Amino acid sequence: MEKNRLTLTEAEWQVMECLWQSAPASGREVCESMENARGWSRSTTLTLLRRMEAKSAVGEVDGSGKRAFIPLISRDEAAINETENLLARIYHGSMSLMLSSFTRKQRLSKSEIDEMYALLAKLEAQNGEEGEKNA
Repeated sequence: MEKNRLTLTEAEWQVMECLWQSAPASGREVCESMENARGWSRSTTLTLLRRMEAKSAVGEVDGSGKRAFIPLISRDEAAINETENLLARIYHGSMSLMLSSFTRKQRLSKSEIDEMYALLAKLEAQNGEEGEKNA
């Protein structure tokens, strides 16, 4: 599976969070972390690691005489993938429909609204620059 098409289950996301924080990490370290954080058995965590390796979400490296796991996708890339999947699946690719849906249920603070205005202004400026280049 291509990294840019990677989707993670909730359980896989938890393992990735562990690796994003402390990679490289041995299988034992990941198992201990998941047992402490989630109560998962060793076999559950190792199964997830194998499945994630098959998806190319994680890889193994040799270091200091022991094998360790590393994430093959950054947290930002994974978040973008998940957002794009949600946008396509639920909101038919419409960012404005998604934003409208979210803001109906959750009030935005003044600072969040200001951030959105700033982002929209930046995007508008970028689109204007691209339009001038294409003219």
